[in-house]
Amino acid sequence: MNKLVLFSSLLILTFLLTFSVDSAFAHPHSGQILVNGHTHEPQTEIISLNGMIALEKSTIFFHSSEENSLPWAFVEGNIVNHVEGYPVIIQIFKNNDAVHFAQTNVEEDGDYEYKFRVLNSDGDNTTKIFDGDYLVKIFKVVYLNQESVI
Repeated sequence: MNKLVLFSSLLILTFLLTFSVDSAFAHPHSGQILVNGHTHEPQTEIISLNGMIALEKSTIFFHSSEENSLPWAFVEGNIVNHVEGYPVIIQIFKNNDAVHFAQTNVEEDGDYEYKFRVLNSDGDNTTKIFDGDYLVKIFKVVYLNQESVI
């Protein structure tokens, strides 16, 4: 129970504290993902919801290297045809096991950003929260046709 409270507190602090950027930058608008200085192409699937809007699911690769010494990573992007009122949902998986879920709001201009800890430091103790290879799934609600945007 204490670990859950600690992890929840750390997650909330990610939104309140200044961060150092390291591991993952997701840029679905540009069609590329930058991870540790390397570009990765997302796999994107569009699932129609009602003929006017759709769920856009992008899957990207994320690697937290053993040499990583910075505590933060983030997923960010811009949705050109986003549907107002729907947040971006982010799911992180390791070996097909869900390890992290998040939700972040989309700004009026379509920008979104989610910051998360990859390292936790407590004095001389450093704990890796994320270590190795992960799949990140990003879910966005979008208009199917640009003309549908109100």
